[in-house]
Amino acid sequence: MSIVLGIDIGTSGTKAVAVDAAGTVVASALIEYPLLTPRPDWAEQDPADWRRAAFEALSKLASDLGERVRDVKGLGLTGQMHGSVFLDADGNILRNAILWCDQRTAPQCVAITEKVGEAELIEMTCNPALTGFTAPKILWLRDHEPDVYEKVRKILLPKDYIRYVLTGEFATDVADASGTLLFDVKNRRWHNELMGLLEIDTDFMPQAFEGTDITGRLTDAVAEKTGLPKGLPVIAGGGDQAAGGVGCGVVKPGVISSTMGTSGVVFAFSDDIRRDKEGRLHTFCHSVPNKWHVMGVVLSAGGSLRWFRDALCQNEKAVAEQTGRDPYEYITGAAETVPIGSEGLLFLPYMTGERTPHKDPYAKGAFLGLSLRHTKAHMARSVLEGVAFAMRDSFEILREMGVPIEQVRAAGGGAKSAFWRQVQADTNNAPLVTINVDEGPAYGAALLATVEAGMHASVEEACDATIRVVDTCKPNMTHAAQYDAWFREYQQAYHALAPGFRRAAELL
Repeated sequence: MSIVLGIDIGTSGTKAVAVDAAGTVVASALIEYPLLTPRPDWAEQDPADWRRAAFEALSKLASDLGERVRDVKGLGLTGQMHGSVFLDADGNILRNAILWCDQRTAPQCVAITEKVGEAELIEMTCNPALTGFTAPKILWLRDHEPDVYEKVRKILLPKDYIRYVLTGEFATDVADASGTLLFDVKNRRWHNELMGLLEIDTDFMPQAFEGTDITGRLTDAVAEKTGLPKGLPVIAGGGDQAAGGVGCGVVKPGVISSTMGTSGVVFAFSDDIRRDKEGRLHTFCHSVPNKWHVMGVVLSAGGSLRWFRDALCQNEKAVAEQTGRDPYEYITGAAETVPIGSEGLLFLPYMTGERTPHKDPYAKGAFLGLSLRHTKAHMARSVLEGVAFAMRDSFEILREMGVPIEQVRAAGGGAKSAFWRQVQADTNNAPLVTINVDEGPAYGAALLATVEAGMHASVEEACDATIRVVDTCKPNMTHAAQYDAWFREYQQAYHALAPGFRRAAELL
């Protein structure tokens, strides 16, 4: 039986999977690496760490497959979006990559908006200028490290640097390119006019392909090093959110994914272009050829809960280590003992600024309403509820836009908690389902590779053949009504605090 591979160049590590035609994961590997924060609100990684991890992960797959490695027919790529890898004329890395969660480029976002015009920018790219996107990072490099900028000859997204390492080819896909703020999303091509306005050399950007296209083949040297077949086709793939959408089966109208990872993403399929005129949601090309998606992003979803665990739950971590359980089980178990609304304690999950709906790099996390009655269990529940409220902001905008919401599929680490799934279902007053696979974007990248490998005729067919619903969490109508009231309080809290967030940033 034919096998395809998918590899995800993530923020915390690189994950690789081997998938057969039935959709069964027959081998997997995960290699971790550090996140670098050289200054407050900065986030970087060394692309050499991605390269090392990719070779280790692919080599492990080849080893685990044994003789079945000869059945591998294709490799799909995915990875964290928006990150900037700057290369010189010889393909050498010039500096650490600046990541999607980096907030240093607020002045460059203002400069882009002033030069192009906010409405004009959304018309050109379907999106506003946000600190996470790639274009502001390019301008930041030009403004602050001109000696490095002078040497730049190619700018790649994280997974596309690994593509270059594996194949020697400079290429990307239309979904990942959509997140650069340099792409004509409507016409699925680079926006040369915009790059001219911003004085960015169009030759810096690689050719963009549809998600199922072949973009190169494994070099002999890489094949020998990893144990994979020589000349293995490497598929365009997609940014992690588009590939994750494929991996959840979000390839037709009405099916939405709600992914609770480090960031939180609400992802909706679209047959055609749908834009929020205020730019609160992203409109990008999908990895499904000639389709699009609309997406809301919460920058610190699971990341907020991880912060809570690491900062305040040392006892829970110690007990978990002794019992062999996950510390999150103890945290969510305690939260479950607290009433809805955490007895008046609200949490804003803006630990690294926020995208949807506020577009505010200065926003910060906050507990509001603390009293002597509140315990750590109250704080735990308020974190879970605050993140769910942040995700609901995206669902509210989708409804405003008329995007159909017939089924919401839970994904990511947050989907593992039955209690947190119930909180999300109640908060959105919509059923939340789980599916039979939870391998994330790497799985979607592998499904994209099945099309070129001839294992499936289309991405839609691949998803129908491999993905099915296994459980449904229905909303409690009484709880939903209570959450409606707390959600309005949550929304007002941000607007009351936003001016102070900006003043505090100026003081810092």
